[in-house]
Amino acid sequence: MASLGVNIDHIANVRQARLTNEPDPVQMAFLAELGGADGITVHLREDRRHIQERDLELLRKTIKSRLNLEMAATKEMLDIALKIKPDMVTLVPEKREEITTEGGLEVNGNQLKINKIVDKLKSSKISVSLFIDPIPKQIKASSDSGAETIEIHTGSYALASRKNQKVELAKVEESVNRARCLGLHVNAGHGLTYQNVEPIAAIKEMEELNIGHSIISRALAIGLKEAVKEMKNLILYPRKDRLFSS
Repeated sequence: MASLGVNIDHIANVRQARLTNEPDPVQMAFLAELGGADGITVHLREDRRHIQERDLELLRKTIKSRLNLEMAATKEMLDIALKIKPDMVTLVPEKREEITTEGGLEVNGNQLKINKIVDKLKSSKISVSLFIDPIPKQIKASSDSGAETIEIHTGSYALASRKNQKVELAKVEESVNRARCLGLHVNAGHGLTYQNVEPIAAIKEMEELNIGHSIISRALAIGLKEAVKEMKNLILYPRKDRLFSS
């Protein structure tokens, strides 16, 4: 049965839109753990569009589950990872202009660079995962890199029409089998929602699913009513101990 890693980047997106201190992704990570999250995932981007280094430092000190740091394969990010020491680093491709991660890491075409980064992370006892498309040559290159885990990019499955979704699901299933034969652990993520997650979760030997946007969107829907009620009550019935004398 697959475990759940909750990506909290989108909470930081809301905070950074106003450059204020709320909502605090560190506090929200605690709520995610209360809900049953087996791990917390964050992507520290080059442009710091959402998660900040301070968030990463506080999460490392406070969460009780696993901390998975998604990051580009750069010296800057490697230095940060070696300092913070998350439980896992997931190497992902990154373009400054993209809205979200587009496609998997090109491991096969950057084998020497990836191998060096994997080796340095493992030397610091940090587990390494590579975020890749469900393509045989990328799975083989990931195995050759020394990484213990791959995370299969499920974007094509998530975006497929109902007619083509079974085809994309079969590619993921085949990739899981291929990776396991090479001794790799297998996670998956990207575009997974309440409507499409079950077939992926049911794949034998799938170990973890990393999901963010859909969970945060659902949280806004089911939590907004109570949030509005709390604010309305404060307006209608202000607490006397909060009032300032004029």
